[in-house]
Amino acid sequence: MSYSTADRLRTVTLDDVRGAHKMLSGVARTTALEGSRHLSARVGAPVLLKCENLQRTGSFKLRGAYVRIAGLLPEERAAGVVAASAGNHAQGVALASSLLGVRSTVFMPKGAPLPKISATREYGAEVRLHGQVVDESLAAAQKYARETGAVFIHPFDHPDIIAGQGTVGLEILEQCPEVRTIVVGVGGGGLAAGIAVAVKALRPDVRIVGVQAEGAAAYPPSLAAGRPVSLSHPVTMADGIKVGRPGDVPFELVGELVDEVCTVTEDELSAALLLCLERAKLVVEPAGASPVAALLSRPEAFEGPVVAVLSGGNVDPVLMERVLRHGMAAQGRYLAVRLRLTDRPGALASLLGALSVADANVLDVSHMRTDPRLGLTEAEVELHLETKGPAHCAEVQQALRDAGYTVMG
Repeated sequence: MSYSTADRLRTVTLDDVRGAHKMLSGVARTTALEGSRHLSARVGAPVLLKCENLQRTGSFKLRGAYVRIAGLLPEERAAGVVAASAGNHAQGVALASSLLGVRSTVFMPKGAPLPKISATREYGAEVRLHGQVVDESLAAAQKYARETGAVFIHPFDHPDIIAGQGTVGLEILEQCPEVRTIVVGVGGGGLAAGIAVAVKALRPDVRIVGVQAEGAAAYPPSLAAGRPVSLSHPVTMADGIKVGRPGDVPFELVGELVDEVCTVTEDELSAALLLCLERAKLVVEPAGASPVAALLSRPEAFEGPVVAVLSGGNVDPVLMERVLRHGMAAQGRYLAVRLRLTDRPGALASLLGALSVADANVLDVSHMRTDPRLGLTEAEVELHLETKGPAHCAEVQQALRDAGYTVMG
C-alpha cells in the first residue's frame, strides 16, 4: 500500500490545513485571484480565477508534496523518496525534495512530454523512464520503494498531501471572503478534498463543485456506489485529471464535503483552454481549464461570486497546438473541408478566389491527384480554414456549393 493503515484511517482537519499553510510560508506562492469579465458576463455574477498555473513548478502539486516530505521522520528522509507521474506531481516532488535536502527518484512514462522530463530533472530528481503509461511507471516506483526503502509519495491518496492542497482553499477565503461557489477539477480528488476541508470548516455555506472529464469520470459512479470504483480505460486530453480510481482518503472527504461532481466534454475543455489563452492571457493545461469548461457549459448553475481554480499550466506545446485547433473547431472558428475539382491549370486559384470572396482565411491546403478513387481529370483538395463562427462556417460551405463545388466534409 502507498500509506499505512493509520494514515488511511486518519481524517484531515482544518488544523491540519492551517499547519500546512504555515509550513508552506516562503515555499509556495500565494497565487493571484484574477477577475474575468468575459466569464462574469456569461455567468451573470463575478467570476475570479485562482491562478495555480502560476505556482512554482506550474501547478498546485508543490503544496502537497512539500508538506508530505517535510513530515517524514529523519530516517525516512535519509532513505529518499520516490514518485511516479507524467508531469505535475513529478515536478512538485522534485522541487520539494530539493528544498528539503532529500534525494528523489521519479518514474515517468517513456512518452512523457520532453519539457516535463527536463523540468523534473532540473528541479533535482533522478528521472527514470519506464512503461508507456503512468500505471506502469507507478508499479515500477512502488517496486523501487519496496526494494530500496525509499518512501513512496502518492500524488493524492495521503492526508498530508490533502492538507497541503487545502491551503488553496484558505487563500481563496482570504482573497475573496464573499465567495459563494468554488469550482475545481477532480482527478484522484486530493485538491478538491483539501479545499473542501478548509472551506467547509470556515464557510459551510460555500458551494463546492468538482469537475471531471467525461471520459475519465470515476467519481460519479463511485459516489453512487458508496466506494471507489475503477474505470477500465479512462480517456481524456486532460492528463492532470485522467485518474481511473478515486483515492481512498480523498474519496471519503469528497463524498462528505463536496456538493456536486459534474463532467465536461473534450470540446468544452478545448473551448475553455482557448478562452483562458485569448481572454485571460493565461496558459492553462486542459485539466486546469476544466472549471472554466463547467462554467461555459452550465453558466446558470453557479451562484456568484464564483472562484474557478486553474490548477496547472504545464501543457506540452504539441498538445497545445492540437487543443487550440480543436477548441477553434468547437467554436466554429476552424473548418476542414474536402472537395473535388477538375485537374486543370488555374483550378486551385479559382477555388482560393471563391474562399477569398467568402472571407475565409486559408491555413493549409492539401492537393491530391493520384488517389485511385479519383477520375482521370479529377483532383481532391482538403482545406483547413479559419472562420468567424458557426454562421460563417455555413456561409463558406454554401459559397463553395454556389461556385459549383461538391463539399464532402
